[in-house]
Amino acid sequence: MNNQQIRLNKFLAERLGVSRREADNLIVAGSVTVNAKPPILGAKIDKNDKVCYNKKIVPFQTEFSYLAFNKPAGYVCSRKAQGSAPTLYELLPQKYHHLKTVGRLDKDTSGLILLTNDGDFAFQMTHPKFHKTKIYEVELDKPLEPLHQQMISDYGVMLEDGPSQFTVVHDGNKYIVTLSEGRNRQIRRTFAALGYRVVKLHRTSFGKYELNGLAPGKCAIIKP
Repeated sequence: MNNQQIRLNKFLAERLGVSRREADNLIVAGSVTVNAKPPILGAKIDKNDKVCYNKKIVPFQTEFSYLAFNKPAGYVCSRKAQGSAPTLYELLPQKYHHLKTVGRLDKDTSGLILLTNDGDFAFQMTHPKFHKTKIYEVELDKPLEPLHQQMISDYGVMLEDGPSQFTVVHDGNKYIVTLSEGRNRQIRRTFAALGYRVVKLHRTSFGKYELNGLAPGKCAIIKP
């Protein structure tokens, strides 16, 4: 950005992880100020301007970081422990504690989770319109009936929040699930609707990013 001007909605989108339209809505709602004054739609800013969102300063210049982490089962993705469940931040080096997770994995799910302080990157990785593919290894409490496998892959299973459809491929004693949605506990709920319990759920890839031998509890720097 240097000394160049940038549209305020673009700046907010990159820093907050929202769309430009959503950034405009924040401006209209009065949640944003520039130099202590409400800005107009289409306003531009530079590094000398003081931008605040909900009365908190949004830094103009930020060094972005991108991290891949292999989350072990039993850890939550929030910053605070939930009951007896520890947070993944306990496993991360202190210098990465300012990063936020890109989406989430539930406590019992292991595998690839991304972290960053780049809101625009997080938005593009998680918003449904970008259709980022995620691949999981799934172990069930009993073999999946061929009819159920076809049903999930070809037609989908109706859940309380709408139909759930993803590709399921049998691979030895596990199943490979490929999907582009990111609904809460979607894989577990889909199999449960057909009478199966997910014993193990492990994410191996997210978009173009893969674990690539990363050990559980370890992290690696990635490029956006």
